[in-house]
Amino acid sequence: MPPELVLPATIAAAVATACLVLSWIFHEYSWVDRTWSIVPPVYIGTFAAGAGWADPRLNLMTILTAAWGARLTFNYARKGGYAPGGEDYRWSILKARMPGWAWHLFNVFFIAGYQHFLLFLLALPAWRAAQHPTPLGPLDAVAAIGFAALLVGETWADQQQWTFHQAKRARAARGEPVGKGFCDTGMWSWSRHPNFFCEQGQWWMVYLFAVAATGTWIDLTIVGPALLTLLFDGSARFTESITAAKYPDYATYQKRVSRMMPLPSRGSR
Repeated sequence: MPPELVLPATIAAAVATACLVLSWIFHEYSWVDRTWSIVPPVYIGTFAAGAGWADPRLNLMTILTAAWGARLTFNYARKGGYAPGGEDYRWSILKARMPGWAWHLFNVFFIAGYQHFLLFLLALPAWRAAQHPTPLGPLDAVAAIGFAALLVGETWADQQQWTFHQAKRARAARGEPVGKGFCDTGMWSWSRHPNFFCEQGQWWMVYLFAVAATGTWIDLTIVGPALLTLLFDGSARFTESITAAKYPDYATYQKRVSRMMPLPSRGSR
């Protein structure tokens, strides 16, 4: 292993092990979710620190991903993700569908293992950029502006969803009808998962920094954002199967609104 990868790889292995052990102790499986927004900026920061904080591209990548992490951590915290019992509801549903032995293997190899490996892979474009300390150029500007725009988009989408669900809970507490039960206005009228779309896009912009550094469009570090895209695709499909079973109107929403990429809606609401 290249020396500059030893520290982030060690951190990744330690955090993955800690998440696995905590899941065994507390019988909760969202420990990876609780570290999701924290470890990638740390990994990228190790490459910037390894360059003595003298590489403008690595410093920029660290700042942008730290902003991503801070925003996502805040959003996860306000939804109760760090509170006791703040486990993602989808894990309990999936666990109920699997034999006990299969769930334990899934926890070891996918939840704690694969997902932390993926978070490590997402940081590797910074490693590639560290190997090619070229001056910043127009493609870096595109990556930075694109990242910032997608960060704003994800923030907006999450805020719209938060406001919707807060209002829904307030109506339910007053004994009033909650309506459709899912958000389909604002950005959610253009995409059924605008936050997922923006999240993936930000990591493709991180990869674009590696392209800017190396001058090569196809690099091995493309594996990280590519695998993230596949993960979000599967996550969206699973989430929608749950939502569609809960809310009859969701099937109409699926026909009318794009699943991931924001597009004009089809037909009337």
